[in-house]
Amino acid sequence: MSVVNSRTLQIQRPEISLFYNQNTSHVRKCCNNHLSVLIPSRPFKSFSDLRSLGFSISLNPNLHCGSSRFLVSRCESQKFSDSLEPDPAQNYVTESSQMPEQKEASVVDMLKQSNSLLPHVVLASTLLALVYPPSFTWFTTRYYAPALGFLMFAVGVNSSEKDFLEAFNRPAAILTGYVGQFVVKPILGYLFGIISVPVFGLPAPIGAGIMLVSCVSGAQLSNYATFLTDPPMAPLSIVMTSISTATAVFVTPLLSLLLIGKRLPVDVKGMVSSIMQIVVAPIAAGLLLNRLFPQICSVIRPILPPLSVLVTACCVGAPLAINVDSVMSPFGVTVVLLIFAFHLSAFVVGYYLTGFVFHKASDLKALQRTVSYETGMQSSLLALTLANRFFKDPLVAVPPAISTVIMSLMGFSLVMIWAKKKE
Repeated sequence: MSVVNSRTLQIQRPEISLFYNQNTSHVRKCCNNHLSVLIPSRPFKSFSDLRSLGFSISLNPNLHCGSSRFLVSRCESQKFSDSLEPDPAQNYVTESSQMPEQKEASVVDMLKQSNSLLPHVVLASTLLALVYPPSFTWFTTRYYAPALGFLMFAVGVNSSEKDFLEAFNRPAAILTGYVGQFVVKPILGYLFGIISVPVFGLPAPIGAGIMLVSCVSGAQLSNYATFLTDPPMAPLSIVMTSISTATAVFVTPLLSLLLIGKRLPVDVKGMVSSIMQIVVAPIAAGLLLNRLFPQICSVIRPILPPLSVLVTACCVGAPLAINVDSVMSPFGVTVVLLIFAFHLSAFVVGYYLTGFVFHKASDLKALQRTVSYETGMQSSLLALTLANRFFKDPLVAVPPAISTVIMSLMGFSLVMIWAKKKE
């Protein structure tokens, strides 16, 4: 048996921090429908008498009051049974000790959310390349492959082998993306290339450059854009781009012959090597790192988004800075408008074509966005390389250079718009 005499029995609850020890024996009603009862001090055989009345009692022997009374607080169990706060004297975890954790979490969140700044960064890099070209001219073509490979590595770190295996289980979606790349896009490129000469009075090499842009495979940036908007669809986008890039060694020369009337001797070994360096090897490295060393992946994941934004800005600004003279030429604005209309048409057709073919798909919207990226974003850097190597007239390289910038601005602007709609 226990004897309780002249000790303070206290129940803590939120919003009560001060108790008054008064020589009164009446019942005082407290706020929020809770009762505080002052009971005269007397010996008790046990706490059962009080607990049977519904009182919740905690003994604090460190508190001594001048009065021979003690305070009992009764709380409604429905509201405070799970929200009782500990005694301040026993509260060893303070707000100040939690501050570093919260600060660290906020920094990590800021790094992860840096992808949302991508459209603004791409626009800023475009303006900087026009105003001060030397800021990007150092980023020559030899850096393109490692830069795009880094973006693919970031996708691989955030994916798994299962995602890619599931992507191959959707042959109809892969075929739709392929049709968008090598059927829809060349038709649009041919139409805009044809009207550029008689309607807008542009030189014939400009029209050939527009057609050349429509003949190349999908851009790796489309994979990254899909990853930012619909991460589960990124493996499907990568498969689409990889297949179109692998077959481009045959399809691109054929299309260029049909549309432009010029046979392009494409380096097959070079393109296969490029696919391995830019797509296969970085993604495989990311997947292996994620499988074998998940803790390392957890550490590096927060820093990948800001680095990816920086790399993308360089990939957009460099081609524009190198070809700034052609872009700022008298017919530069007209070429920009034509390239904008070409890419806009490709994005729109890819989106609604997918909606027509897969109108019953459960993930229709995500699939529409994926194919739209795949159709609207081309490997303009490849077209720029082909123009510089196989065409004598330098004007053929102007549309691919402008396409690199316009495609990126439009693609990542859609990333921002569609991401906000999803939220």
